[in-house]
Amino acid sequence: MPELPEVETTRRGIEPHVTGRRIREVIIRRRDLRQPVSEDLPEIEGRTFAGVSRRSKYLLLAIDDGTTLLIHLGMSGSLRVISPADPWKTHDHLGITLSNGRQLRFHDPRRFGLVLRLHGDPAAHPLLARLGPEPLGEDFTPAGLATACAKRSAAIKPVLMDAGVVVGVGNIYASEALFRAGILPRTPANRISKPKLARLTACIREVLGDAIREGGTTLRDFLNSDGEPGYFRQRLFVYERKGEPCRVCGTPIRHAVMAQRSTYWCPRCQK
Repeated sequence: MPELPEVETTRRGIEPHVTGRRIREVIIRRRDLRQPVSEDLPEIEGRTFAGVSRRSKYLLLAIDDGTTLLIHLGMSGSLRVISPADPWKTHDHLGITLSNGRQLRFHDPRRFGLVLRLHGDPAAHPLLARLGPEPLGEDFTPAGLATACAKRSAAIKPVLMDAGVVVGVGNIYASEALFRAGILPRTPANRISKPKLARLTACIREVLGDAIREGGTTLRDFLNSDGEPGYFRQRLFVYERKGEPCRVCGTPIRHAVMAQRSTYWCPRCQK
């Protein structure tokens, strides 16, 4: 599933090819995604993309008429900037042809993604209104994380994956950040000390920042219609390494299902 670093890599990949470009044509081949593609989407033809931003795992393409194109990649989606002449694949559901002769094409085999045209302030939309702070933004602080954890007796790992606490910390990044911070995933959130939560805040920033930097090496993929998204190759310390030696101490990595998600940790490095 595309997570925050992959979505941010996508944003950076398409931004220079989309911003300031006039929209020549909207081609909708299939509307039945997680929610139907907006009926009024073709009305953006003739308008110009004013910018590309991200909120959590949502891409926000601002249009010069004051509306916003909201895109979510779902479980398996991707965006490519390609030639309009490139053959359409089975799961290419939408294309937006631009004034620079390129086409922004949305590919989603499982159709769990979204392509919606929003009117008004996108931050007020129900999909975005209740989201927590961005993990790489100034609003994500040790004090804020401590406040969110203070009344929660649930294990820290699912708390980190709650988008109301902080957005974009998916299963991989929660496991990896907890390893870096030396915290067991099953530790009750309200029993973690403020110094450890401060360390965890920094580790969340680090692991996501590392993933985004790795993603920078694959930006060329956004100009290629072939193959699957490359995104990034990251050296993981615990995720999907059950039974393998810890890269730090050599102890076998353990695995359990927690809140219906696979969880990995080192029993020696994490207390």
